[in-house]
Amino acid sequence: MYIFAIDYAICSISQTKDMGIVPDSYNYLEDFLSGIRSMGRYAFSLEEVKEKFQLSDKAVNQALYRLKIKKRIAQVRKGFYAILSPEYSSQGMVPPSLFIDDMMKSLGKRYYVGLISAAALHGAAHQQPMEYFVITERPPLRAIKTKHLKINFYIKKEWAEQDIVQIKTDAGYINVSSPELTALDLLYYIESIGLNHTYTILQELVTELKVPNLSKTARLYPRTAAIQRLGYILDHALCEYKLSEALYKVLSERNYFPVFLALDKEKVGETDNRWKIVKNTILESDL
Repeated sequence: MYIFAIDYAICSISQTKDMGIVPDSYNYLEDFLSGIRSMGRYAFSLEEVKEKFQLSDKAVNQALYRLKIKKRIAQVRKGFYAILSPEYSSQGMVPPSLFIDDMMKSLGKRYYVGLISAAALHGAAHQQPMEYFVITERPPLRAIKTKHLKINFYIKKEWAEQDIVQIKTDAGYINVSSPELTALDLLYYIESIGLNHTYTILQELVTELKVPNLSKTARLYPRTAAIQRLGYILDHALCEYKLSEALYKVLSERNYFPVFLALDKEKVGETDNRWKIVKNTILESDL
Protein backbone atom coordinates (compact mmCIF):
# COMPACT_ATOMS: atom_id res chain seq x y z
CA MET A 1 0.00 0.00 0.00
CA TYR A 2 2.79 2.39 1.02
CA ILE A 3 4.98 1.58 -2.00
CA PHE A 4 2.01 1.97 -4.36
CA ALA A 5 1.18 5.40 -2.90
CA ILE A 6 4.75 6.64 -3.28
CA ASP A 7 5.15 5.21 -6.79
CA TYR A 8 1.87 6.81 -7.80
CA ALA A 9 3.00 10.16 -6.42
CA ILE A 10 6.32 9.98 -8.28
CA CYS A 11 4.55 9.01 -11.50
CA SER A 12 2.15 11.95 -11.10
CA ILE A 13 5.05 14.35 -10.57
CA SER A 14 6.70 13.15 -13.76
CA GLN A 15 3.45 13.61 -15.69
CA THR A 16 2.90 17.13 -14.42
CA LYS A 17 6.48 18.05 -15.32
CA ASP A 18 5.95 16.72 -18.85
CA MET A 19 2.80 18.84 -19.10
CA GLY A 20 4.64 21.91 -17.89
CA ILE A 21 2.70 22.03 -14.62
CA VAL A 22 4.45 22.75 -11.32
CA PRO A 23 3.50 19.90 -8.93
CA ASP A 24 1.96 20.63 -5.56
CA SER A 25 4.73 19.06 -3.47
CA TYR A 26 2.78 19.80 -0.30
CA ASN A 27 0.01 17.39 -1.31
CA TYR A 28 2.49 14.72 -2.31
CA LEU A 29 4.18 15.01 1.06
CA GLU A 30 0.80 14.60 2.76
CA ASP A 31 0.49 11.26 0.94
CA PHE A 32 4.07 10.46 1.88
CA LEU A 33 3.31 11.05 5.57
CA SER A 34 0.27 8.81 5.36
CA GLY A 35 2.48 6.10 3.87
CA ILE A 36 5.03 6.46 6.65
CA ARG A 37 2.34 6.26 9.33
CA SER A 38 0.75 3.21 7.68
CA MET A 39 4.06 1.45 8.32
CA GLY A 40 3.81 2.25 12.04
CA ARG A 41 6.52 4.91 11.93
CA TYR A 42 6.33 8.39 13.43
CA ALA A 43 9.30 10.05 11.77
CA PHE A 44 11.22 10.52 8.53
CA SER A 45 14.42 12.09 7.27
CA LEU A 46 14.93 14.78 4.67
CA GLU A 47 17.00 12.30 2.69
CA GLU A 48 14.00 9.97 2.43
CA VAL A 49 11.93 12.77 0.92
CA LYS A 50 14.64 13.66 -1.58
CA GLU A 51 15.01 10.03 -2.61
CA LYS A 52 11.27 9.62 -3.20
CA PHE A 53 10.50 12.88 -5.00
CA GLN A 54 12.41 14.60 -7.78
CA LEU A 55 11.80 18.09 -6.42
CA SER A 56 14.07 21.08 -5.91
CA ASP A 57 15.37 21.84 -2.44
CA LYS A 58 13.25 24.99 -2.46
CA ALA A 59 10.07 23.07 -3.23
CA VAL A 60 10.78 20.48 -0.53
CA ASN A 61 11.59 23.13 2.07
CA GLN A 62 8.44 25.08 1.25
CA ALA A 63 6.32 21.95 1.54
CA LEU A 64 7.90 20.99 4.86
CA TYR A 65 7.39 24.53 6.15
CA ARG A 66 3.68 24.40 5.29
CA LEU A 67 3.36 21.07 7.09
CA LYS A 68 5.06 22.54 10.17
CA ILE A 69 2.69 25.53 10.13
CA LYS A 70 -0.26 23.13 10.01
CA LYS A 71 1.30 21.19 12.92
CA ARG A 72 1.46 18.04 10.84
CA ILE A 73 5.17 17.65 11.50
CA ALA A 74 7.78 18.95 13.96
CA GLN A 75 11.51 19.25 13.38
CA VAL A 76 13.54 17.14 15.79
CA ARG A 77 16.95 18.12 14.45
CA LYS A 78 18.29 19.34 11.13
CA GLY A 79 17.11 16.95 8.42
CA PHE A 80 14.85 14.87 10.65
CA TYR A 81 11.14 15.29 11.40
CA ALA A 82 8.48 13.75 13.63
CA ILE A 83 4.94 13.23 12.35
CA LEU A 84 2.36 14.75 14.67
CA SER A 85 -0.57 12.39 14.67
CA PRO A 86 -3.77 13.89 16.19
CA GLU A 87 -3.09 12.63 19.72
CA TYR A 88 0.24 14.50 19.80
CA SER A 89 -0.55 17.65 17.80
CA SER A 90 -1.46 19.69 20.90
CA GLN A 91 1.82 18.67 22.57
CA GLY A 92 3.87 19.77 19.60
CA MET A 93 6.04 16.63 19.66
CA VAL A 94 5.78 12.86 19.86
CA PRO A 95 7.59 10.95 22.64
CA PRO A 96 11.26 10.29 21.75
CA SER A 97 10.71 6.55 22.11
CA LEU A 98 8.61 6.71 18.92
CA PHE A 99 11.37 8.12 16.74
CA ILE A 100 14.74 7.56 18.42
CA ASP A 101 15.48 4.32 16.55
CA ASP A 102 14.62 5.89 13.18
CA MET A 103 16.75 8.94 13.96
CA MET A 104 19.83 7.01 15.07
CA LYS A 105 19.56 4.72 12.05
CA SER A 106 19.37 7.76 9.78
CA LEU A 107 22.59 9.00 11.40
CA GLY A 108 24.24 5.58 11.07
CA LYS A 109 25.02 5.45 14.80
CA ARG A 110 24.88 2.66 17.36
CA TYR A 111 22.94 3.70 20.42
CA TYR A 112 20.92 2.70 23.40
CA VAL A 113 18.42 4.51 25.60
CA GLY A 114 20.03 4.70 29.01
CA LEU A 115 20.27 6.25 32.46
CA ILE A 116 17.03 7.80 33.79
CA SER A 117 15.11 6.99 30.60
CA ALA A 118 16.12 3.32 30.76
CA ALA A 119 15.34 3.15 34.48
CA ALA A 120 11.84 4.49 33.77
CA LEU A 121 11.30 1.83 31.11
CA HIS A 122 12.31 -0.79 33.66
CA GLY A 123 9.72 0.58 36.08
CA ALA A 124 12.06 2.60 38.28
CA ALA A 125 10.76 6.15 38.02
CA HIS A 126 8.76 7.69 40.83
CA GLN A 127 8.29 10.69 38.55
CA GLN A 128 8.20 10.86 34.78
CA PRO A 129 11.58 12.14 33.52
CA MET A 130 11.32 15.40 31.57
CA GLU A 131 14.48 14.68 29.61
CA TYR A 132 15.54 11.78 27.42
CA PHE A 133 18.93 10.11 27.75
CA VAL A 134 20.72 8.33 24.92
CA ILE A 135 24.17 6.72 24.92
CA THR A 136 25.93 6.66 21.57
CA GLU A 137 29.36 6.49 19.97
CA ARG A 138 31.73 9.16 18.70
CA PRO A 139 31.65 11.69 17.17
CA PRO A 140 29.42 13.34 19.79
CA LEU A 141 25.95 14.65 19.00
CA ARG A 142 24.75 18.02 20.16
CA ALA A 143 21.95 17.88 22.73
CA ILE A 144 18.48 18.62 21.37
CA LYS A 145 16.78 21.37 23.36
CA THR A 146 13.50 22.85 22.17
CA LYS A 147 10.28 24.02 23.79
CA HIS A 148 8.78 20.55 23.48
CA LEU A 149 11.82 18.27 23.51
CA LYS A 150 15.09 17.70 25.35
CA ILE A 151 17.40 14.81 24.46
CA ASN A 152 20.80 14.42 26.10
CA PHE A 153 23.48 12.42 24.30
CA TYR A 154 26.34 10.78 26.15
CA ILE A 155 29.40 9.23 24.55
CA LYS A 156 30.75 5.78 25.25
CA LYS A 157 33.58 4.09 23.39
CA GLU A 158 32.07 0.62 23.50
CA TRP A 159 29.50 -1.58 25.17
CA ALA A 160 28.53 -5.24 25.13
CA GLU A 161 25.51 -6.12 23.02
CA GLN A 162 24.51 -8.69 25.64
CA ASP A 163 23.71 -5.77 27.95
CA ILE A 164 21.22 -4.22 25.52
CA VAL A 165 17.58 -5.27 25.50
CA GLN A 166 14.91 -4.62 22.90
CA ILE A 167 11.79 -2.91 24.21
CA LYS A 168 8.70 -2.63 22.04
CA THR A 169 7.00 0.71 21.44
CA ASP A 170 4.10 1.74 19.20
CA ALA A 171 6.69 2.45 16.49
CA GLY A 172 8.70 -0.76 16.79
CA TYR A 173 11.66 -1.72 18.96
CA ILE A 174 14.25 0.50 20.61
CA ASN A 175 17.62 -0.39 22.17
CA VAL A 176 17.63 0.01 25.95
CA SER A 177 20.31 -0.74 28.53
CA SER A 178 19.56 -3.73 30.75
CA PRO A 179 18.73 -2.97 34.41
CA GLU A 180 22.28 -3.99 35.36
CA LEU A 181 23.96 -1.78 32.75
CA THR A 182 21.59 1.05 33.67
CA ALA A 183 22.63 0.83 37.32
CA LEU A 184 26.34 0.96 36.49
CA ASP A 185 25.89 3.78 33.98
CA LEU A 186 24.04 5.86 36.58
CA LEU A 187 27.14 5.68 38.77
CA TYR A 188 29.46 6.35 35.83
CA TYR A 189 27.62 9.51 34.72
CA ILE A 190 26.99 10.53 38.31
CA GLU A 191 28.08 14.14 37.74
CA SER A 192 25.23 14.65 35.28
CA ILE A 193 22.56 12.69 37.16
CA GLY A 194 23.43 13.58 40.76
CA LEU A 195 24.26 11.17 43.59
CA ASN A 196 21.01 11.47 45.55
CA HIS A 197 18.89 11.25 42.40
CA THR A 198 20.82 8.14 41.42
CA TYR A 199 20.33 6.66 44.88
CA THR A 200 16.59 7.30 44.63
CA ILE A 201 16.38 5.56 41.26
CA LEU A 202 18.38 2.59 42.55
CA GLN A 203 15.91 2.11 45.39
CA GLU A 204 13.32 1.18 42.76
CA LEU A 205 15.60 -0.33 40.12
CA VAL A 206 17.21 -2.79 42.55
CA THR A 207 14.24 -5.17 42.31
CA GLU A 208 15.07 -5.67 38.62
CA LEU A 209 18.73 -6.53 39.17
CA LYS A 210 19.74 -10.19 38.93
CA VAL A 211 22.94 -11.53 40.49
CA PRO A 212 24.13 -13.58 37.45
CA ASN A 213 23.41 -10.69 35.06
CA LEU A 214 25.10 -8.14 37.30
CA SER A 215 28.22 -10.32 37.50
CA LYS A 216 28.42 -10.66 33.70
CA THR A 217 27.80 -6.98 33.07
CA ALA A 218 30.27 -5.79 35.70
CA ARG A 219 33.06 -8.05 34.39
CA LEU A 220 32.80 -6.35 31.01
CA TYR A 221 32.32 -2.87 32.44
CA PRO A 222 35.49 -0.80 32.02
CA ARG A 223 34.84 1.89 34.67
CA THR A 224 35.94 0.39 37.96
CA ALA A 225 34.93 3.46 40.00
CA ALA A 226 31.28 2.94 38.94
CA ILE A 227 31.44 -0.65 40.20
CA GLN A 228 32.88 0.55 43.52
CA ARG A 229 30.17 3.17 44.05
CA LEU A 230 27.35 0.83 43.05
CA GLY A 231 28.71 -1.93 45.28
CA TYR A 232 28.99 0.45 48.22
CA ILE A 233 25.41 1.70 47.81
CA LEU A 234 24.02 -1.82 47.41
CA ASP A 235 25.96 -2.96 50.47
CA HIS A 236 25.62 -0.09 52.94
CA ALA A 237 22.51 1.82 51.85
CA LEU A 238 20.21 -0.75 50.23
CA CYS A 239 21.34 -3.85 52.17
CA GLU A 240 21.32 -5.93 48.98
CA TYR A 241 24.13 -8.21 50.05
CA LYS A 242 23.90 -10.84 47.30
CA LEU A 243 24.12 -8.15 44.64
CA SER A 244 26.95 -6.31 46.38
CA GLU A 245 28.88 -9.54 46.86
CA ALA A 246 28.67 -10.21 43.12
CA LEU A 247 30.29 -6.83 42.48
CA TYR A 248 32.93 -7.38 45.15
CA LYS A 249 34.00 -10.60 43.43
CA VAL A 250 34.50 -8.61 40.22
CA LEU A 251 36.55 -5.98 42.07
CA SER A 252 38.73 -8.65 43.67
CA GLU A 253 39.95 -9.50 40.15
CA ARG A 254 41.08 -5.91 39.50
CA ASN A 255 43.36 -3.30 40.94
CA TYR A 256 41.20 -0.54 42.36
CA PHE A 257 41.93 2.59 44.32
CA PRO A 258 40.09 4.99 46.64
CA VAL A 259 37.41 7.15 44.98
CA PHE A 260 35.07 9.75 46.44
CA LEU A 261 31.42 8.82 46.84
CA ALA A 262 30.34 12.27 45.65
CA LEU A 263 32.31 14.24 43.09
CA ASP A 264 30.74 17.61 43.91
CA LYS A 265 31.43 17.58 47.65
CA GLU A 266 34.45 18.39 49.79
CA LYS A 267 37.25 15.92 49.11
CA VAL A 268 37.59 14.63 52.67
CA GLY A 269 36.03 11.73 54.53
CA GLU A 270 36.49 8.31 56.06
CA THR A 271 37.45 5.53 53.65
CA ASP A 272 35.51 2.28 53.52
CA ASN A 273 38.16 -0.44 53.36
CA ARG A 274 36.07 -2.99 51.45
CA TRP A 275 34.95 -0.76 48.57
CA LYS A 276 37.66 1.92 48.93
CA ILE A 277 34.97 4.58 48.87
CA VAL A 278 35.77 7.88 50.54
CA LYS A 279 32.52 8.76 52.35
CA ASN A 280 32.44 12.52 51.76
CA THR A 281 28.64 12.87 51.87
CA ILE A 282 25.49 11.26 53.27
CA LEU A 283 23.09 9.57 50.88
CA GLU A 284 19.62 11.11 50.88
CA SER A 285 16.61 9.77 49.00
CA ASP A 286 14.04 11.86 47.15
CA LEU A 287 11.33 9.32 48.00
